[in-house]
Amino acid sequence: MIIGIPKEIKTHEYRVGMTPSSVKELTSYGHTVYIETQAGIGIGFQDQDYIDAGGQILPTANDIFAESEMIIKVKEPQANERALLREEQILFTYLHLAPDPAQTNDLIKSKAICIAYETVTDNDGKLPLLAPMSEVAGRMSIQAGAFALEKSHGGRGVLLGGVPGVTPANVVILGGGVVGANAAQMALGLKANVTIIDRNISVLRQLDAQFNGRVNTVYSTHDTIEKHVLNADLVIGGVLVAGAAAPKLVTKAMIRKMKNGAAIVDVAIDQGGCVETSHATTHDNPTYVVNNVVHYCVANMPGAVARTATIALNHATLPYIVALANKGYKQALLDDHHLRHGLNVYRGHITCLSVAQSLSLPYVSPESLLM
Repeated sequence: MIIGIPKEIKTHEYRVGMTPSSVKELTSYGHTVYIETQAGIGIGFQDQDYIDAGGQILPTANDIFAESEMIIKVKEPQANERALLREEQILFTYLHLAPDPAQTNDLIKSKAICIAYETVTDNDGKLPLLAPMSEVAGRMSIQAGAFALEKSHGGRGVLLGGVPGVTPANVVILGGGVVGANAAQMALGLKANVTIIDRNISVLRQLDAQFNGRVNTVYSTHDTIEKHVLNADLVIGGVLVAGAAAPKLVTKAMIRKMKNGAAIVDVAIDQGGCVETSHATTHDNPTYVVNNVVHYCVANMPGAVARTATIALNHATLPYIVALANKGYKQALLDDHHLRHGLNVYRGHITCLSVAQSLSLPYVSPESLLM
């Protein structure tokens, strides 16, 4: 198979779809891998590194899309990239379609085979290709929140861990999944007072055991969310409904009653955000203020630690890339129902139920199309 890796073009996005090591793995199976020149330069991967791994360098994204049977990316394709997709070309990347009707419509029109990292599952019912970036984003959320709480950035001027004689900040984490657990780990390390809110009692039990009772675990209701958000110095939005738009757990009314200078880091912004006042921001301009509450809503948070994030992501995606290349997309999808859960758009049809429901579009089962 011919595999193409274009350079990412979102603002301050330095991650790359494949590392030289991953390219070497694919070329060892006899596949051809094209890399857009300087695709990995931002994280120290030179063109020569890819050449030494058996890859071939092409000068433009247009060349990559034109020559390749499968495109491997990190972030969702931008409008000019979507225009380059063609029928039956495979796109394997993060898509986050539920809050993005424009992208969804373009992918439907392209008639490409679009597989989303974030809806691939595993035997435990988890999301193995989302987990590495959720770990990164969860850990980053606390340092982003600490930044937003500084007075010079519009915050309350509160140190997360306090100092002797001064109480620590209250950190409230919405969602006890991968993002929430990693955020809690970092916040506890800074000696903040940490509360995790989730609606799954089993998850709350696991978190209580994991952190030896050092976090406050609270069952999620509208009342408990409001109570703890209003008392928070920092709120981390880490909820996820696989493939679907994030539920709006923090309302505009709550925002109006929060502490002046409190901060929100909405990690769920890729799926539309779990805060009513959230809208996507960039690394260039990461925060804005609503009702004296600082919002940090960068849609590609792990891009700030792009080398760590790229390597972690490649460790997770490589087995699936190899399967798609070795078997062809149809056989790989038929053989692995977990990979099949990642199929969001297939030759003009929506094949992910949660995406179809979120956007009020017709759903077609992937099995009916593949067979």
